[in-house]
Amino acid sequence: MENEPAKSYEEMARQVLRKQVLQEAAWALELQPVTVTAHVATRSAGGIHDFYSEGDYWWPDPANPEGPYIQRDGMTNPDNFVAHRQSMIRFSRIVGALASAFKLTGDTKYRDHAFVHLNAWFVDPETRMNPSLHCAQAIKGRATGRGIGIIDTIHLMEVAQGVRVLENASGTDQVSVRAIKQWFADYLQWLTTHPYGQAEMNWKNNHATCWVMQVASFARLTQNEELLDFCRKRYKEVLLPNQMAQDGSFPLELERTKPYGYSLFNLDAMTMVVHLLSDEMHNLWEYQTEDGKSIRKGIAFLYPYVADKNRWPYSKDVMYWDNWPVAHPFLLIGAQRFSQKDWFATWKTLEHAPQEEEVLRNLPIRHPLIWM
Repeated sequence: MENEPAKSYEEMARQVLRKQVLQEAAWALELQPVTVTAHVATRSAGGIHDFYSEGDYWWPDPANPEGPYIQRDGMTNPDNFVAHRQSMIRFSRIVGALASAFKLTGDTKYRDHAFVHLNAWFVDPETRMNPSLHCAQAIKGRATGRGIGIIDTIHLMEVAQGVRVLENASGTDQVSVRAIKQWFADYLQWLTTHPYGQAEMNWKNNHATCWVMQVASFARLTQNEELLDFCRKRYKEVLLPNQMAQDGSFPLELERTKPYGYSLFNLDAMTMVVHLLSDEMHNLWEYQTEDGKSIRKGIAFLYPYVADKNRWPYSKDVMYWDNWPVAHPFLLIGAQRFSQKDWFATWKTLEHAPQEEEVLRNLPIRHPLIWM
């Protein structure tokens, strides 16, 4: 009986998304790979196979234009290098769309074209990305890379999940599958041992959540049970007790200059952590701390302000206030798990194909069918 509501929510989601998925997959079928090697980052301290990005909220100093950049929290500098991130988001959208369409139709043309992109990013020695992130979110005059740059690879999560959807289909190239899984295994090794990875894991806000979310996603693909158990422990002992308040809010996000957008983002990430790490042996959906904090409480806190943003009692975001909310995964996956019809109804009415770059940057789960 317990699985019947979950199945019905998946079927309803398929009905909502089918047309959009097939349209996006048709778009993806026309595209050829664009990896990090296609865009040379002149300020990068790495080579052409190294992912490079620059801190979003860092700007030239008016008092010293050629000197080190200065921070303006929440204000995105449009002149920073973002080509590698845009290429990765494009890659994520392509694989997510193609895997979704394959799940809906079983047509192998979607699988085959997804592997054209997967091989380019992870296998082909001419175009592959190095499985490390030494040069992410650099700051001119201050840092050639930073641990918080690891958040940029949240957009590889739907790539990893796409591989899980496609890998066991009849005729799938298992040599490519093994090579792709090895790339993710190598990246996991870097994420969990390099000082940047350690720093990101120990960050206090959404960055720490996104580290666990990524590690859980990639560990699930590579069947790394030790890391999955580590992530479960991290969620129970660090993320949930330290980030959530008694009312279900995230105080560290509320104190930012974009409290609404960051609250949505962190709840999406924490919901995905719970989804990724829950199985027959581990039910993080029902887990709560001794003082009553739980993922359900987090969704219940934020939901009224998604259903009616005008009720938001905190400061408005300094940028992109009008672009949120969209069809957040915490609404759909939470509705599926807790049989909440109102959460699903709200998800159904929201934007399922946002185009604003800031929204795409902070919405790594855009193809929910491959997660259900």
